[in-house]
Amino acid sequence: MQPVGLYIHVPFCSGKCPYCDFFSLRGDDRTMNLYTNRIIEEIKKYKLEYPDMTADTLYFGGGTPSLLGAERLCRILMAARQAFGLENAEITLEANPDGELQPLFEQVHAAGVNRVSLGLQSADERELRLLGRQHTAQDAARAVEDAHRAGIANVSLDLMLAVPGQTAETLQKSVQFCLQAGVTHLSMYLLRIEPHTAYWQRREQMDLPDDDKAAELYEKACSLAEKGGLRQYEISNFARPGQESRHNLKYWDLAPYLGLGPAAHSYFGGKRFYWPRSLRGFLAGEAPLPEEDAEIPAGSFAEYAMLRLRLTAGLREADCRKRFGHGIPDAMRRTAQRYVPAGLTQVSPESLRLTRRGFLVSNPLLADLLEEL
Repeated sequence: MQPVGLYIHVPFCSGKCPYCDFFSLRGDDRTMNLYTNRIIEEIKKYKLEYPDMTADTLYFGGGTPSLLGAERLCRILMAARQAFGLENAEITLEANPDGELQPLFEQVHAAGVNRVSLGLQSADERELRLLGRQHTAQDAARAVEDAHRAGIANVSLDLMLAVPGQTAETLQKSVQFCLQAGVTHLSMYLLRIEPHTAYWQRREQMDLPDDDKAAELYEKACSLAEKGGLRQYEISNFARPGQESRHNLKYWDLAPYLGLGPAAHSYFGGKRFYWPRSLRGFLAGEAPLPEEDAEIPAGSFAEYAMLRLRLTAGLREADCRKRFGHGIPDAMRRTAQRYVPAGLTQVSPESLRLTRRGFLVSNPLLADLLEEL
């Protein structure tokens, strides 16, 4: 059986950022203990059902997983290691860059955590306040140092692009901050105003960059990151060579992963399923539900192509033949060829991929490329 990636959704947060639409809520010690026990129950259940299953990545996402504390995180890690081996695994913990983190990092590193992802979002104090963040840039610098002192060399930072009032100068300040902090990985996401968020309620009054300005900011951020030695490997992700997120690459390579916790999604056994966005239901033993998407069947070539085209490597002819018994369809190549003069795609006998400019219009571009499949 192919090793899977484990994703554990920790829904606890100290507060709700105005742009956030992830499932998160406040939690006390009792609730976090119940949650930890429930996660371990699920791990043991899957071990009984799939005794040969192994995992080579584990990702604690959220929410703010570090709020669980070292003892609970280590209990989950121990259960996962006993069940699924985690030999030479990449084990990632998300954290907010505030407070004294070195003791936590030291304890979880001793238990196997070897990668930390910190939600910086911006190094500009005005932008941090607008985004509802409680930390400062100095807090983030200290958090990176805490991880390094604890023995965790692989540190990623998140940045948000096209935030209200952002300029080329404030963006450059944030990217340079990340490079000077010595991170190995950088995730940079264009801000999206999602329904059911505080930003959605006041979107008409916000000083948001228009599409052209957002595109300029994205391209500038990409250029700055690459000049600093971080190579783009996915629409929003950059890494030093060999430090790409192994866990996230599973998503884009249509490899199996198992999500545990409320709102966690899985692709396992050729099927997609998810846990409802309910902590109460999860704690009560509610079962995950099947994902149904008739337009793009799970595990199909269309789904594989859609995911692979998020990567700078794109679709590779040899990989398609090995996995599906056929190469990149001629109809797809012809459609992609039409976008080459506009600088949106690159097509060769070996591959088909989107350019950086193509990434900016990836949704309509992918819809057109996949239409004939």
